[in-house]
Amino acid sequence: MASSVPSSEAHEAPPATTRFWALTLGSIGVVFGDIGTSPLYAFREAVHAAAHGGPVTREIVLGVLSLILWSLFIVVTAKYVLLLLRADNNGEGGTLSLMALGHRALGRRSWPLLALGVIGASMFLGDCMITPAISVLSAVEGLKLAAPALEPYVVPLTVFILVVLFSVQSSGTARVAAAFGPVMVIWFATLAVLGLIHISDDPSVLAAINPWYAIQFMLSHGTVGLVTLGLVFLAVTGGEALYADLGHFGRKPIQAGWFYFVLPALLINYFGQGALVLANPAAIENSFYRLVPEMLLIPLVVLATAATVIASQAVITGAFSLVRQAVQLGLLPRFEVRYTSETHAGQIYLPRVNRLLLIGVLMLVLLFRSSSGLASAYGIAVSTTMVVDGIMGFVVIWKLWNWRAATAAAVVAPFVIVDMTFFSANLLKLLEGAWVPLLFGIVMAVMIWTWRRGAAILVLKTRRIEVPLNDLIKSLEKRPPHIVKGTAVFLTSDPSFVPTALLHNLKHNKVLHEHNVILTIETAQTPRVDVAERVRMEKISEKFSTVRLRFGFMESPNVPKALVIARKLGWQFDIMATSFFVSRRSLKPSAQSGMPLWQDHLFIALSRSANDATDYFQIPTGRVVEVGTQVII
Repeated sequence: MASSVPSSEAHEAPPATTRFWALTLGSIGVVFGDIGTSPLYAFREAVHAAAHGGPVTREIVLGVLSLILWSLFIVVTAKYVLLLLRADNNGEGGTLSLMALGHRALGRRSWPLLALGVIGASMFLGDCMITPAISVLSAVEGLKLAAPALEPYVVPLTVFILVVLFSVQSSGTARVAAAFGPVMVIWFATLAVLGLIHISDDPSVLAAINPWYAIQFMLSHGTVGLVTLGLVFLAVTGGEALYADLGHFGRKPIQAGWFYFVLPALLINYFGQGALVLANPAAIENSFYRLVPEMLLIPLVVLATAATVIASQAVITGAFSLVRQAVQLGLLPRFEVRYTSETHAGQIYLPRVNRLLLIGVLMLVLLFRSSSGLASAYGIAVSTTMVVDGIMGFVVIWKLWNWRAATAAAVVAPFVIVDMTFFSANLLKLLEGAWVPLLFGIVMAVMIWTWRRGAAILVLKTRRIEVPLNDLIKSLEKRPPHIVKGTAVFLTSDPSFVPTALLHNLKHNKVLHEHNVILTIETAQTPRVDVAERVRMEKISEKFSTVRLRFGFMESPNVPKALVIARKLGWQFDIMATSFFVSRRSLKPSAQSGMPLWQDHLFIALSRSANDATDYFQIPTGRVVEVGTQVII
C-alpha cells in the first residue's frame, strides 16, 4: 500500500500547472474568438482588393500571404503578446486601464492621455458593433455555397442568430463560457487540419514566409497596395482583445495559447487557402469554405457560426466591462448594472448597452448585407484603437518602467508607424463604409466630452451656493436644532462642503440626527482597491464624521457592504438604524452656461438617463430619503 502513494502523486499535475492550462484553455475560448474567425474573410477580401477586378496571380497570392504573416508577427505577437501584455494595471489590461496607468505614471491627470483614452474606448465600442455583424454574416454566407437557393435567407438568418445572442445576455454567460474553450479548440484544430490538407496543392506557397514578397507587393502596387493593406488588417483585428482580456486570464496563459495553438493554426490555414487559390484561382470566390468538399459544407458552416457567436460574445462582454470602467472613471453617466453571477463580480449585464449594441449591429447587417460590404467598415475602428494603445504604451514604458525616452521611442515607434500605416490604408475606404465607426466614435467622444464638461460646470455652479462644512458645524453648536435618534448618511462628492441634502433637511425638517456621516465615494486609478484601503473615517465633531470609500474602476461600488468594514474603525454601522440622504437634481438649461445650448440639452438628457444613485451604489431603497433640488446650468 505504501508504494502506491508516490505512484498516484506522480500522475497528478500540480494545482498551479492544472490552473495554468485551464486558464490557457479559457483564453483560447474567449480571448482569441475575434482574431480566430478572421480566416473566414480576411484572405479573400485582401486578394479581391489586390486583383482589382483582374486575374488572381501568383504575385498577388504570395504578396497578400506575406503581408498577413508579418502583420501577425509584428502587430499581434511583438506589440501585444510580448510587449503590452507586460503593461498591466494591477493585472488588468485594455485601453482605459492603459490610460489610468499613464495618469499614474505622470502623477497627474493628463488631457492628451484622457483624449486618447476616450478615442480608443469609443472606437473599441464601434468594434463591438461591427464584430458580431461581420463574423456571424461571414459564417452564414457559407450556406450560399452549399445551396445557392438559400442566398435570400442569409441576412434573415443572421438577424435571427444575433437577436437570440443578445436576448440571452441577461441570463449571464457563465454556462455558455464553460463550453467556449472546447468549441474554439475544435475550431482552431479544424483550421489547422484544413490548411495542412491544402498546402500540398501548391507547396511553393510557403515562399511567402520571405518578407520580400510583402515589400515587393507594396512597392509595385501603389494605391491598390495600400487598399489591400487595409483589408490585410482584417487578419489582425482582435489583437487588441489579447490586451483587453488580460485581467481575466493573465499574461502567461494568453501567451501560451497564442504561441502553442492559435498562431500556428491561423498561419497554416491562411497558407492552405493560398495554396488552394494558386492551384485553382476560381476558389477565391470563397477561399475558406472551398477548403472542404460540398458534403462537409453544412457541418463547417455550423462550426463557423458557433465560433463567430463565441467571438461576438467576447466583444459584447468586453463592451459591458468597458462601459462600466468609463462610468467609474467619470466619462459617462451611471448605467444600470446587473450581476449575473453570485461568485464572479466581473460577470455583468448592462441592459441599455445591450439594447444599443443590438440596434447598432442589426442596422449594420441590414445596411451592408454582406461580409464583403462590412469589411470596409471594420478595420478603421481597430486600427485607431491600436494607434492609441501604442502611444499610451510609450508613456507607460518611458515614465512607469523608467526607460530612457529615446529607448522607449525606439521600441514603440516602429509599432506606431505600422499601426498608422494600417490606419491610413483603412481611411481610403472612408466612403465605402469606414465612415460608420468614425461617425460612431465621434458621437461617443462628443457624449463623453459633454458629460465631463457639463459635470465640471455643475460642480462650479453648486460650489457657489454651498456652505463649508466646518462653518455649519460651528453654527449648529451655537444653536443646536432638535436632535433625533439614529444615523444619517449624506452622499457628496466634496466632503469639505455641506451636502445639499443636509441643508434641505435642516431647512425643511428642522432636525439633526445624533450621528451624521458625510460620505464620499471615490474611484481609484487602479482596477481594484485592497479591502484595507477601502474605508477612511475621520471624526470631526461629536455629531459629525466623514467617511471616504474607495473603489477600483473595475469594481462594483457596494456601499452597505463597504460600510460594514467601518465597524473596525469604531462606527457601529446598522443598516436598519441608518438613513441615506441623496440629492436629486432637476437641471434647467441656461444661456450663460459656458456650453452651447445643444450641449446643455445633451448633458441634461444624459443626466436624466443616468441610473438612480441608490441602485448604482446598491443602497436598499427602503433606507433612502431623496431631496429634490433645481439647478440652472
